[in-house]
Amino acid sequence: MFCYQCEQTTRTDSGNGCAMAKGVCGKDQVTADLQDLLIYGIKGIAQYARRARGFGISDREADGFILYAMFTTLTNVNFNPARFIAMIQEAARLRDRIKARYEEAARDRGTAPEVLNGPATWQPVDDMDGLLAQTASAAVTAGREQVGDDIVGLRAMILYGLKGVAAYAHHAHVLGYESDELYTRFEEILDFLAGDPTDAEALVDQALAVGQLNLKALELLDAANTDSFGHPEPASVRMTPVKGKAILISGHDLKDMAALLEQTKGMGINVYTHGELLPAHGYPKLRAYPHLVGNYGGAWQDQTREFAEFPGAILMTSNCLVEPHPRYRQRIFTAGPVGWPGVRHIANGDFSPVIQAALAFPGFQEDGPEQTVTVGFARNAVLGVADKVVDAVKTGAIRHFFLIGGCDGAAPGRNYYTDLADRVPEDSVVLTLGCGKYRFNRHEFGAIGGIPRLLDIGQCNDAYSAIQIASALAQAFNCGVNDLPLSLMVSWFEQKAVAVLLTLLSLGIRGIRLGPSLPAFLTPALLEQLSARFDLKPITTAEADIEAALHRAA
Repeated sequence: MFCYQCEQTTRTDSGNGCAMAKGVCGKDQVTADLQDLLIYGIKGIAQYARRARGFGISDREADGFILYAMFTTLTNVNFNPARFIAMIQEAARLRDRIKARYEEAARDRGTAPEVLNGPATWQPVDDMDGLLAQTASAAVTAGREQVGDDIVGLRAMILYGLKGVAAYAHHAHVLGYESDELYTRFEEILDFLAGDPTDAEALVDQALAVGQLNLKALELLDAANTDSFGHPEPASVRMTPVKGKAILISGHDLKDMAALLEQTKGMGINVYTHGELLPAHGYPKLRAYPHLVGNYGGAWQDQTREFAEFPGAILMTSNCLVEPHPRYRQRIFTAGPVGWPGVRHIANGDFSPVIQAALAFPGFQEDGPEQTVTVGFARNAVLGVADKVVDAVKTGAIRHFFLIGGCDGAAPGRNYYTDLADRVPEDSVVLTLGCGKYRFNRHEFGAIGGIPRLLDIGQCNDAYSAIQIASALAQAFNCGVNDLPLSLMVSWFEQKAVAVLLTLLSLGIRGIRLGPSLPAFLTPALLEQLSARFDLKPITTAEADIEAALHRAA
């Protein structure tokens, strides 16, 4: 086992990365090795899928499988080795089907099919011991002795960025939004990785291509969400319990949430969001369900305590699962790409078992004291008052914008983002997205000329909204995004954040501050290169970073 795909990876003087029997995230060695093999098998699909497209052949089943399977390998998504064995065999089946269609098409046109190697020819065995014996060539560090840490780190950055793209594109896919352009580029980049590339410049170019691909995925997801549930609108969300039976839904998946709300309609069960589903309250078609009563708890890393205290059923729809505690293991369910051995999984969208569990538990016995936060400041809501925002900047009422976005986590140093939000000058606005906001979204920030000083754009899935807001402001001021009075303070935890960071870099955004620690797969040489090209830098202290941001803008 070797894994350094997320921020919490083990860091020691002798090297960074989880290389023990169980990673910090809770993923054991068997699951980690099987995930590497699954990625290897997916590269094999892409090798043939790319060439088949040259003959006009596509396979939508394989396209969707690639997104779903890669999503399962993100941090805190799926820990069930049995599901990975099944997906590895499925990957080989799909690859062989596309291979046969490609070779037939080539022969029909009088062309000799390309002879491929690597993942394209790999044959997974049927048993666990045999599969684990095949992991050497699939490890993320394969070939490190020959090519060095910089090349391995660049390959890892591309792969982890692609995993993030897969997660966003999967959420769009389940709502019926797909793109041949996205699938084509996705397979091209996987095919590139399957060739074990060693050219550093080519690898950097492909990393930026992943960023552009992610922009496409985010745009697709934005269309899927807003077309399905309406554009988010500012909405007040209750953060305390309401008396009655209860279901808590966590993760990111709005389709599962809509289905759960529909299936619990009129049953006397209150539904609460958790974690990254808090922004769902801003969508008109979800907010229309009166039994969506509020949000319970905070960011993902607090779920063990919060889920234990929640008196109802729990549904985890996508990433952010940590090992379920015995106190709630019998009343937590997974759906979509998520999984944990022994935890009941809902594979068909029928949430009856969740509903039955909610009815069997007592629910909240009384109302909590009313507390609320406001969500729903996505691109339509913010740009709807763009004239007021622009005027406020021109008159000096708004001095600066600080985008404090990204993931939360348990690692020391994340109080930086709380300090930052609290220290932002009163003539400046805080934009936020992702679950990092839970550290400060109940604080009082007030307003500037009727514009709230804290604007919650949404989930990390809504990064497209933040990019559109920045682009629209730049257009209004007739300048580039880098010339706006805007500073990006990004907290990263896992692979979706890698994808978003690559998107920002591919758009030429400079001066991003990244924390609380820098990715372990970026070697000192790679960090130096990114710093020189994009002025990417680590966070320091909230006070110093605010001063530097305001000084740069002056």
